[in-house]
Amino acid sequence: MTTASTSPHPAPLPPPAYGDKVIAVETAGAEPIPDAERHGGPRQLLWTWASPNIEFATVYIGVISVLFFGLTFWQAAAALLLGTALGSLTQGVLSLDGPRFGVPQMAIGRLAFGHRGNALPAGVNALVAGVGWFAVNSVSAAFALNTLTGLRPLPSLLLVVAAEIVIGFIGHNFVHAFEKYAFPVLAVVFLLAGVWTFGEADLSGSGGGGGIGGFLLAFSTAWGYAAGWNPGASDYSRYLPRTADRRRTVLYPALGLFVSVSVVSLIGAASATIVAPADATPTAAFTGHLPSWLGHLVLLAIILGAVSANALNIYSSAMSVTSLGLRLPSWLGRSTLVVVSGLAGTAAAWSSLADAGHAYEAFLLVIAYWIGPWLGVVLVERWRRARTPDEELAGRLTDKGFANWPGFAALLVGIAVSVPLFSNQEKYVGWAPERWPSLGDVTCVVGFAVSAAVYAIACRVFASRRTV
Repeated sequence: MTTASTSPHPAPLPPPAYGDKVIAVETAGAEPIPDAERHGGPRQLLWTWASPNIEFATVYIGVISVLFFGLTFWQAAAALLLGTALGSLTQGVLSLDGPRFGVPQMAIGRLAFGHRGNALPAGVNALVAGVGWFAVNSVSAAFALNTLTGLRPLPSLLLVVAAEIVIGFIGHNFVHAFEKYAFPVLAVVFLLAGVWTFGEADLSGSGGGGGIGGFLLAFSTAWGYAAGWNPGASDYSRYLPRTADRRRTVLYPALGLFVSVSVVSLIGAASATIVAPADATPTAAFTGHLPSWLGHLVLLAIILGAVSANALNIYSSAMSVTSLGLRLPSWLGRSTLVVVSGLAGTAAAWSSLADAGHAYEAFLLVIAYWIGPWLGVVLVERWRRARTPDEELAGRLTDKGFANWPGFAALLVGIAVSVPLFSNQEKYVGWAPERWPSLGDVTCVVGFAVSAAVYAIACRVFASRRTV
């Protein structure tokens, strides 16, 4: 009698088709990345999240905190650091799900909102990242190229977006490589500009009476800017091996995001205390006090930083579309979606060239309006499933019938309560700030708290009825 023998060694993994190739077009969408394709380490997340924020959009967070919100430099600094720290912390935490599930961040949202409910936040993020942020960063780069070369704004814009689309089109590995080599260049140039700016700035000057309202506005813009990257956190960690060190997977993206946004936005706040010509473009105003050689380097760095940021924005926008779960034709893959998103973002950038400053202020606050409620539900769901086996969660991610209506309902309630009652925009002032102007804009905080509380309570009350 013979018995079948089994090999003590597991079957070898198939050779990777994409792996760590840099000059190769990525074909993966929202499906889980196979173990054979996993590569890299958490350290790469440091520069991947630092480089995109060493750019002019980050500078302008500090600028508007002083010029528009009426804060002194030190008041602005406190608001900027606090808001950035909170947004960076959640960036690190959400990055953990990349190695765990191997799918984009918005696909992981199916656990919190169900497959159908997840279509709303995934669709919103596709528009915010691929159209809104893409337009904001492309405009700043176009102004920098215009100031540097004298080329008209529209041709400058088209040159910039062409580079951004190419990087996003190639995909994940090329994006990481681009950020890695852009990082030292951007860091050195902006640190030099920062030293010169702080030497010229009047840090002891008084603000315009922004008070607690101005502080909350600055906090919301900083938090909205940093947390604005949260919906794409695992997009850039999903190729990491499942065994990637958890602490480093949290630390590196959080540190890269916090340090870059904090330093560059503080430079912007300091620059706002230096008087600039009234007719200067935003980028010209920022570089006007610098010596010509350094001013030219900063303008080049602004262009490079915008391209670095939009490479991620346009890539994550395409990832969000693939996370919708739609049956798309075979030709409409990730790379093609990058091009479509880039064209839409270019149209939005073109329309905002005339009044970029005020458009950016409004945009920063509006993006925080939806991210607050979304993040509240996502973090509560993450806490609830901390001990759920990965196999069970992976099944929910791929099961198109999985529904989680309490999460979707909590998201809508958070938005419905916070936006009409607490938003503080130039064209619309909510019920609370209209009666208490010193309240500023706490929409994102209220939205986060309401959605998180509603979802936590709903899960307890309807636990036995929840579809799993």
